[in-house]
Amino acid sequence: MADKAKGKMEQAKGKAKEAVGKATGNERMRAEGKTDQAKGKAREAAGKAEEQAKGVKDSLRGRRNP
Repeated sequence: MADKAKGKMEQAKGKAKEAVGKATGNERMRAEGKTDQAKGKAREAAGKAEEQAKGVKDSLRGRRNP
């Protein structure tokens, strides 16, 4: 769950940074914002995959120990 939340926060930070960069004409800040968003999406996806793997593991464990 932590990675999903951190990913969402990083995406929000990136969107804000991109908006400020766009409003001020600062292309570097705009690019950094897009990069932060991409990193956030990747982190969120990793968190989702981790949760799914844990669910499968728990499910399999439950089948072995009825």
